[in-house]
Amino acid sequence: MQDDFEYERRFFCREMPAELDDGDAPTLIVQSYYVHADNYALRVRLRTNQVREAMTPDADPIEILKRHRDAFTRATVTVKGPSVGGTRYEAERDIDAAIAAELVMRGGAPIVKNRYAAWIGEDGWNIDVFGGRNAPLVVAEAERSGPVTNLIIPRFCVSEITDDPRFSNDGLAARPYADWAGDYERELAEQGPRLLTFFGKNRREE
Repeated sequence: MQDDFEYERRFFCREMPAELDDGDAPTLIVQSYYVHADNYALRVRLRTNQVREAMTPDADPIEILKRHRDAFTRATVTVKGPSVGGTRYEAERDIDAAIAAELVMRGGAPIVKNRYAAWIGEDGWNIDVFGGRNAPLVVAEAERSGPVTNLIIPRFCVSEITDDPRFSNDGLAARPYADWAGDYERELAEQGPRLLTFFGKNRREE
């Protein structure tokens, strides 16, 4: 089904741009991965816009869920396939938030993050600020209903990670950013930032 695919490009960022935080609570996301191998994933996700939590290295996804359990009123279960050229099979369905909370507290590999939304150039962007063992990672993504081509790339995006499975959320569940952040920084220093060239014309924000 057409609706069961996502099209996105993703970028590593140094920080969340302060000007994109309008002061309202971002979307707080707690999710757990029950399959997270070879770019296949089974995920249960809970979301709320009612609370604000700092995404620090000691942010515990389960403790945050327990502390704000009544605020999490939206939940989904999602099946994902491998990402190929910025396209990924993703079948997502709404589920009962109370059941989702019980599932997350009982198993899987949990992740916590704040998601900020912004309109930049011609596209809507999500900027994810991770907590726990994935702090201080910040990832920006542009998602469309079709292939993301001829993209205006914001200034705060450092390097493209669309095809790097380490940075997928299921990849981060299997191996948190804290385990390999130093390796990635060395890669950036040695190889420099990158932009994929098969998505049409890359344009940097002026």
